[in-house]
This record gives sequence, structure tokens and C-alpha cells, in this order.
Amino acid sequence: MKRLLSIELQKIWKNKASRVLTLTYFILLTFIALIASIKFDLGIFKLHLAEMGIFNFPFIWHFNTYIAAILKLFLAIVIVSMMANEYSYGTLKQNLIDGMSKKEFIMSKFLTIILFAAVSTVFVFIMSLILGFSFSSYTEIGIVFSDLEYILAYFIKLIGFFSFCLFLGILVKRSAFALGFLLVWNIIEGIAKGILTFKIFPDSDKASYITQFFPLESMSNLIVEPFSRLSIIKSIGNQIGIENGKDYGVHFSSIIIVLCWTGIFTFLSYRLLKNRDL
Repeated sequence: MKRLLSIELQKIWKNKASRVLTLTYFILLTFIALIASIKFDLGIFKLHLAEMGIFNFPFIWHFNTYIAAILKLFLAIVIVSMMANEYSYGTLKQNLIDGMSKKEFIMSKFLTIILFAAVSTVFVFIMSLILGFSFSSYTEIGIVFSDLEYILAYFIKLIGFFSFCLFLGILVKRSAFALGFLLVWNIIEGIAKGILTFKIFPDSDKASYITQFFPLESMSNLIVEPFSRLSIIKSIGNQIGIENGKDYGVHFSSIIIVLCWTGIFTFLSYRLLKNRDL
């Protein structure tokens, strides 16, 4: 296992584009801290984002994981390119000639996915602790470490999304086309969700029940948007008569669905590679 992971990391680090994208991703994650310095001063309207409570415990776990998940596309490009380069540079065939089985090859890719997700999760966890203790109004241990399920959801979300990207990379063989397919699939899910919600089941929850099983939608459901949880947003909503009944929790069912898709994408990646004439 250690040998397989070492081989993949060497491939990524020796590729300049992958190296730059990986470093860029983690650099951008640190920019979340810059949100604390954003201030708007327009006469009587003054807004300091840090004072809105976005870095308060335990809300910070929700906010930071949601923002960090948006940046996952950078690592997705690395995952897709990692697979595309295997075909372009002939390293896949060479690995198989050198004695690596196709099962070990897929395992090496999946281990890399888990490593990327784990490092990113630990990075976000540490950064959130630092920002929280710097700006949060609540620093009691019981409050600090509540809502940590968002960290778990973030980890599961990354693994599921990267597994999908790995499958697309094997399916399409070209990183640009694979990313294009990812965009098209996202649009297809959006259209299907719109039709189910507004046309077929406009007056029931059946649409949301069905769409929760869509691959990208299931990953999105792990961490819903956190902004409407802020007191200032709730206050504005109450003033204009809008009630917010959104469920912000991380549900076990959502985790299971994403894990199932992770298994499906990994299995399909293996089957596709196994049956393909290299």
C-alpha cells in the first residue's frame, strides 16, 4: 500500500502542472482567513464579516467546510490529469509491464484520493481552530468541538467527488473532455432537478427525495449553504416575512448515499480499466 501511494505521489510531484495546482489549492484555502479582514463602510451601512459571526464556534465548521468544498475543483483537475497523463505518457502500460496489476493500479489512485481528502480535511480543521480561537465569541471546549460532523462530511464529500473525477478520467482519457463531461453532468442534474421540482412534483417533497440520489446532488447535500444561518440574514428574513425552515444538519443517509456512489465509481473505474485493451 505504501509502495503504491509512493509511486502516485512521485508522478504528481514530477508533473509541474499538478504540483502547481495542488499548491494553489492549499494556498487558496488559507485565503479564507482574509475574509475576516473584509469591511464595508458605506455611510451608515457598516459591515465587518468577522463580526457577523462567521468565525464563531461551532458555526465556523459549517462555514469553512462549505467554502473549502467550492475550491475542490483544483484538486479535481489534478485527479483527472493524473489519469489522463497515464495514457498520454504511457506510464499506465509501463506500470502493467513492470508487474503492477490493474487492481493495484486503481488502488493506488484511490489511495491518492483518500490522501488528498485527508490532508485537505486536516488543513481545514487546523485553520478553523486557529480562526475560531482568534475571532469566536465562544471558546468553551464543549462549544468548540460541537458540530464536527461537518468535518466528516467534508472528508466524505471530497472522496466521493474525486472518485467521480477518477472514473471520468479513465472513461474519457483526456482531462479537458473529462472536466467538460463533469460540467455537462452537473447541468443535466440541474435540469432534471428543475423539471422534477417545478413540473412533475411541484406540490410535494418527492422531487427532493428523488434528486438526493443523484451523484453530484448527493455530494452537495452533505454540506448545505450556511449563510442563511447567520443572525443578520435571519433578521432580514423575519423583517420581510420570509420564514427559514431549512435543515442544515449532516444526515447519516446523505453520507451513506455518497459512500455508495464512491464504491460504484471506484468499481466502474476498475471494470472499465480491466476490460479495456491497453
